[in-house]
Amino acid sequence: MQSSVRKSPKRGKGDIIMKEKVQKALEKVRPMLQADGGDVELVDVQDGIVTVRLQGACGGCPMSQMTLKNGIERILKEEVPEVVSVESAP
Repeated sequence: MQSSVRKSPKRGKGDIIMKEKVQKALEKVRPMLQADGGDVELVDVQDGIVTVRLQGACGGCPMSQMTLKNGIERILKEEVPEVVSVESAP
C-alpha cells in the first residue's frame, strides 16, 4: 500500500536565509500598512518568489494590488535583491 502523504518541496539553506531577510524588510513596510488599518503576513519564500497575505483593511482594499506591487514588492526588491516577485496568497 502506497502512502498518500504529500511531500513538501525541499527548502534549501538559501531559502531559509532569504526568508529571514524578507521578514526583516517587511518590518520596514509594516508601519505604513498599519497606519491605514492593515498589515502583511509572510506566507512563503521560494525561488525568489515571496508570497504574502494582506490583512485587515488592506485585505479588502481595491488598491491592494497596487500596494502589493508598487509598495511591498518595490521595497523588498531594494532590501533583498534576490526577490524576483511578490505574490498575494489566496
